[in-house]
Amino acid sequence: MIYSVRCDQPSFKTVEFQPGFNMVLAERMPESTKKDSRNGLGKTTLVEIIHFCLGSKDRGTLDKPQLEDWTFTVEMDVFGKRTQVSRNTARPSTVYLAGDFAGWPETPAYNKKHGEYAMKIPEWRRLLGLAMFALPEMDDNRKYKPGFRSLASFFVRNGNEAFVKPFTHCTKQQSWDEQIHNAYLLGLDWDFVARLQILKDRAKILAQLKQEVASGTVPGFPGSLGELEAERMRLEARLAKEQKALASFQVVPQYRDVEREANELTNAIHALVNENVANQNLLQHYQEGVKEVQDADSGTVADLYAEAGIAFPQQVTKRLEDVHAFHRQVVANRRDFLKIEMERLERQIADNEAEVVRLTGCRAELMRILASGRALDEYTELQKRYQASVSLLENVKNRLTQLREFEKGKSDLEIEQNQLWQQAKIAYDEREQQRRRAVGFFNANSEELYAAPGVLSLNVDKTGYKFGVDIKRSGSGGIELMKIFCYDLMLAQLWSGQTSLPLVHDSTLFADVDERQRAKALELAAKESQDKGFQYICLFNSDNLPVNEFSRNFDYNKFVRLTLTDARPDGGLLGIRF
Repeated sequence: MIYSVRCDQPSFKTVEFQPGFNMVLAERMPESTKKDSRNGLGKTTLVEIIHFCLGSKDRGTLDKPQLEDWTFTVEMDVFGKRTQVSRNTARPSTVYLAGDFAGWPETPAYNKKHGEYAMKIPEWRRLLGLAMFALPEMDDNRKYKPGFRSLASFFVRNGNEAFVKPFTHCTKQQSWDEQIHNAYLLGLDWDFVARLQILKDRAKILAQLKQEVASGTVPGFPGSLGELEAERMRLEARLAKEQKALASFQVVPQYRDVEREANELTNAIHALVNENVANQNLLQHYQEGVKEVQDADSGTVADLYAEAGIAFPQQVTKRLEDVHAFHRQVVANRRDFLKIEMERLERQIADNEAEVVRLTGCRAELMRILASGRALDEYTELQKRYQASVSLLENVKNRLTQLREFEKGKSDLEIEQNQLWQQAKIAYDEREQQRRRAVGFFNANSEELYAAPGVLSLNVDKTGYKFGVDIKRSGSGGIELMKIFCYDLMLAQLWSGQTSLPLVHDSTLFADVDERQRAKALELAAKESQDKGFQYICLFNSDNLPVNEFSRNFDYNKFVRLTLTDARPDGGLLGIRF
């Protein structure tokens, strides 16, 4: 149980608790202004202080700068020994302990600087897990396992999101976390959920593997096993052809130089042939010119004039003979020129033809060399294509291997899931007595509130545990909150005598509940905590207390351990306002 909550600041209101039922009231005066708020009096802060000393990371209000270097102390039973647990807001990584540590499985280290026994928060949580819930020592590398902080959060719910569902204490709580911790608290096989979650993780990895295989590097290729096999065979055939081409490939040294020389010879041959064509045309023209060249006859001119009855004088006749002689000389010169040119052209044509024959022979030799092999750059390109095909084939083979691994992994996973499911059913049946106790407590609690038993359903299937609660009471306000109350009270009943952790309920749990059910719930908590020997602490707003609905023999005043008020600035738990 918790004996007291204190602080090293004089303004703080120390609260001392008793075994069984305890109440902390927040009282608002009629003259309070709208700015005054009972929610600021410290009810929720008291819950945060308890969690703070129990190793919580989230400090809530305690993280405010106004509370810097405040030390809060919770006096409580740890391993059956009354122990003072202190934690400072400025040094939150350590708790300081005072009390009798005899019989503890781990003795706190003595801190000479502070003159106190101290323990780091992770070690403190592990120790509390063993002390409060008999949590065994577990491998730190084990991913899914129950932890003290989550278990404690069902007994001391903190914040509005803790009062949404009976089986969760925060809105972001994952399904496996919910199942493991509720199973542990209900006495079910929590290890089934842990092992099942590992299988779910493997299934997720396998699904990702399949997706990666299906979206591999082959564009537009779906990636089924049969299609990948067909692609592998096609690539292997292509690779064999490329490998054969590489093996038979002959590289000609200076292939490009030889190729360039052959091209130059071809161009030279073409030039010579073209030149010969032009020379042949010119030769033919000269030959025809020779035939057309004739000597001029001066008598022809005289005869023409005689026929006309005109006689040339002696002087004119002399001139005609001179002209005739000049013409004969010109004709002779032209014949000589044409003869020389024709002889030159014939020699040039013959020389060109001989050169064409020679060059053609040279080119033929070069072409033979080129025909015997190929260029190095072509070989390099062929090698690149071959390597690309090798890479593509390896990719397909890898995807085939991965896909086969996926299929095998999927098959193995299904076998393991079925085996685990069979083991879970056996464990579930073996724990029937634990389930009966839990269901019996919950049903009795709900019947006490609504005169009709509710239903706590605890089932298991291949996907894990299925928890559910139902109270068939239509039209009753706050029934969802009372499901949480009945469930929490059931947990306290189950763990009475096993844990010294109290069941703590903030006023949030009762805010929207009908007055009659509020009164019945508080009286039921008082009765059960007394009968079963556990501690119950509730924090209530005074004007929300169902005073007129309490039974005559229920005097709530004797359970009030502290009354907070907004009648004065220091009336809250902390004694200060900010």
